[in-house]
Amino acid sequence: MDDVKKNDEAAIMEKEELKKVTAAEDSVVSAEEAEHAKEGAPAEVIPSMDEFKNEIDHSFRKLNVGDIVEGTIIGVSDTQVTVDLNSYSEGIIPIEELSNDPKFSIKADVEIGTKVSATVLRETREGVFVLSLKAADDVLAWDKLEAAKNEGTIEKIKVNEAVKGGVVTFLYGIRAFIPASQLALQYVEDPATFVGKELEVVITEVDREKKKLILSAKNVLREKAAEDKKTRIGRLQKGIITTGTVEKITDFGAFVNIGEGLSGLVHISQISFKRIKAVKEVLKEGDTVTVKVMDVKDGKISLSIKAALEKEEEAVEDAVDDVAEEYSDGEGPTTSLGALLKGLKL
Repeated sequence: MDDVKKNDEAAIMEKEELKKVTAAEDSVVSAEEAEHAKEGAPAEVIPSMDEFKNEIDHSFRKLNVGDIVEGTIIGVSDTQVTVDLNSYSEGIIPIEELSNDPKFSIKADVEIGTKVSATVLRETREGVFVLSLKAADDVLAWDKLEAAKNEGTIEKIKVNEAVKGGVVTFLYGIRAFIPASQLALQYVEDPATFVGKELEVVITEVDREKKKLILSAKNVLREKAAEDKKTRIGRLQKGIITTGTVEKITDFGAFVNIGEGLSGLVHISQISFKRIKAVKEVLKEGDTVTVKVMDVKDGKISLSIKAALEKEEEAVEDAVDDVAEEYSDGEGPTTSLGALLKGLKL
């Protein structure tokens, strides 16, 4: 019991001594602050241990195999990448654990300062963590891909190689396939011509279990073409007269291409002044016609050949009236109306 009592007394004395030391340190700090205040200088703020608590806890946290950790690349060699994990030890990523892309280059595709997420594979005897970007991609990348598909995000990729029926690329480290039918707006005969090209794509299919990822460049091009067409239609003014080419004939009228990728419909009732039973009686595909823009609504253009002809006839009549008026004072040579109209085409 005496030994226990002595130990308790020693502990109490140790605590008292610690209080004295702390009080002395506080008095020194207070004196320094007072001195700074006298001199007009701001007192130095000394961070408390609580402010560093989170960082300390983080640096000493235990990392387990399978954990996904975040870090910053601080070194690159020919065989591995070194990562600062803000922990008690650094991590290394062997070159074979960096990417699934066969054209990946550790020197060209890795930059110091890049933040990465990697999976812990193991811890060496020296306490260094061996990591894998590929393993982390198998978890995180699929989450990103599913979100990108749902949001319709446009992604930029570079075509790696041509395979049967399309091409292969990589997105977020995951191998993806683009069918030949989804490479362009037009038919693609040889997908190999796209190898090395950069494309904007959207994700059309994501299957995590089957590791299936399908992309489309055509959908992006179609959307851009629609926006571009909308802009061009918006600039089109009602009432203008222009020329176009008949590109398609139907039972109810003819579609005329008026340039800049725009086509409009000339209804059968707007083709001729005389009544016709079939469009083919007066028009054929490839004919050049003069049309008037009658209306632009909901992206559709209504045209009229009759209205354009009426405008031309009005112009001829105005010209005839001007000539007739010029010689109506009797001083000029007399000319018959038939002579005036001679040579004018209606």
